[in-house]
Amino acid sequence: MPSEDNEYNASKIIVLEGPQGIRKRPAMYIGSTSQSGVLHLLYEIIDNAVDEAMSGYSKNIRIRLFMDNDVNAAEVTDDGRGIPVDMMPKFNKSALEVIMTTLHKGGKFTSDAYKVSGGLHGVGLTVVNALSEYTRVTVRKDGHTYRMDFSKGVPTSGLQVLGDTTETGTTIAFKPDREIFPTTTFDSTTLKDRLRYTSFLNPGVTITLLDERYETPEEDIYTSKEGITDFIRYMNSDKTQLTSIIHSSIQEGQVNIAYALQYNNTYDEKIESFVNNIRTIEGGTHVMGFHTGLTRAIQNYLSKNRQGKGESKITGEDIREGLTAVLSVLMQNPEFEGQTKGKLGNAQIKTLVETEVYSYMSRYLEEHPMDAKAIIEKAETAANARESSRKARELARKKSLFEGTVLPGKLADCISNNPDETELFIVEGQSAGGSGKDGRDKNIQAILPLRGKILNVEKANPERIFDNAEIKAMITAFGTGINESFNADNIRYKKIILMTDADVDGSHIRTLLLTFIYRYMRKIIEDGYVYMAQPPLYKISKGKDVVYCYSDQELDAKMREFDGKADLQRYKGLGEMNPEQLWETTMDPQRRVLKKVSITDAMHTEELFKILMGMDVQKRRKFLQEHAEEVKSLDI
Repeated sequence: MPSEDNEYNASKIIVLEGPQGIRKRPAMYIGSTSQSGVLHLLYEIIDNAVDEAMSGYSKNIRIRLFMDNDVNAAEVTDDGRGIPVDMMPKFNKSALEVIMTTLHKGGKFTSDAYKVSGGLHGVGLTVVNALSEYTRVTVRKDGHTYRMDFSKGVPTSGLQVLGDTTETGTTIAFKPDREIFPTTTFDSTTLKDRLRYTSFLNPGVTITLLDERYETPEEDIYTSKEGITDFIRYMNSDKTQLTSIIHSSIQEGQVNIAYALQYNNTYDEKIESFVNNIRTIEGGTHVMGFHTGLTRAIQNYLSKNRQGKGESKITGEDIREGLTAVLSVLMQNPEFEGQTKGKLGNAQIKTLVETEVYSYMSRYLEEHPMDAKAIIEKAETAANARESSRKARELARKKSLFEGTVLPGKLADCISNNPDETELFIVEGQSAGGSGKDGRDKNIQAILPLRGKILNVEKANPERIFDNAEIKAMITAFGTGINESFNADNIRYKKIILMTDADVDGSHIRTLLLTFIYRYMRKIIEDGYVYMAQPPLYKISKGKDVVYCYSDQELDAKMREFDGKADLQRYKGLGEMNPEQLWETTMDPQRRVLKKVSITDAMHTEELFKILMGMDVQKRRKFLQEHAEEVKSLDI
């Protein structure tokens, strides 16, 4: 019989009211308390300002980043209508206080205040407020300036009238709470990407970013005259264009659909989709409609103009090769999947987008024969290449490493064949590979040593890539296949751990590996199967005491504990460790530190890979110069 203390009854139920529930489970509202969560707070405020702009009430948004006692803080100002400050009799509080302290409230549940908006759930400002050390709201409205202060979601002042003004708008300043966030740093690169595409989606709106966190303040201004056509120009700026920029928009009831597209000489499709200015990373019904409408229009045009050449074997995938497109939908009551709004679910939107794209593209192709010819030739080339590739695969299927079952000879496999428990460590060099083989848990840990730096797939053509022995070894060891035969469900290890030296060369090798995996096996990153090992930088010995340090800060602290009287060893490579040391510092599941590789913003990730690993040297040099001060540690 369980004891009375273990009974589950009403006394065990705890009700967390107001900000307490948000602070107890912040990830429910912002996804993570990592650096992406800090940015999420800022985005919530920026999105409210953008909603005012989409509704035609605001033209200027200003974001200021600054330091407050060594902690990042931010301030967002718009010239919109201003948050309402009049009393709400039901709550006996001002509307401003209710908005800042109560979940599921706001002006976006009906179409009276906002025809369209990105914020739908009425939780944004309340969450920002609850997770901030302080929040200061200043409202310019009805001829007066008002202010109210909060701390950790709780008001610390009443609604104050500061004076008279002829301006309108809202300013919200906040400081992320260090009790919630391990780091409060705003990632300026990711933020700039978001502000840039927001300006493209809202032509005529000026967004200013002032970064005062460093010795020399930086100001960036984002504005666009031509909207999504400017967006296409930006996305294709480093590519050879094959067609004009094709763009159209239509208002269908309460739904506005706008899109632009252009073909280039690359082999990839790049489509950026948005609903009410929210980037839909996973697409949804609007993207499905766009794909179907475009495919139908081009296939019908090809069928009518083949002049007896027979039936076309061009598929939708062929038609989208080399396509860059932007699709933006503004609508009431979008049905997103989850608070992160990654995918649109409204079924009727597919039909609306498909009908519009098919109708417009059918006319365009007839009226612009040069563009039509370029699109058809690009699609036919893709179809021919696909068919040739299929035939070659069939001929070589029995001998192909990718289709066969022969594992690479250099792989030291584990005993278990259960992917849910097995791990594959990818290491550079025979020395580190030897230590890893001898120090591992042979039941669940496999070791794949690579020789030197693998090919940079961002610059190489496919023939060179698949002739590369190291890349072949990885593909075979993973078990997923590649290209058309890729299937993430066939993966042999659900932890693929990149274990490289803790120096510049090791970082370069890790970047090359991630570039290959991102370009050709992105799904295994999205599924959470790719990790980075964190080997120690230093070993401190004093008598029988041995301590490993993983950062310079850790080293300084430990050396102070030892009064500076200890033997210090700097590990330049994994091969310097014996098997026991490598096991206890880097491979032991009970003690090691792993970093999971994630794709939080695919557009930003795509751009970074192009800059850092691509052919444009000037763009890479500029990026490194701009971000030099953000480097935390550099092995020299």
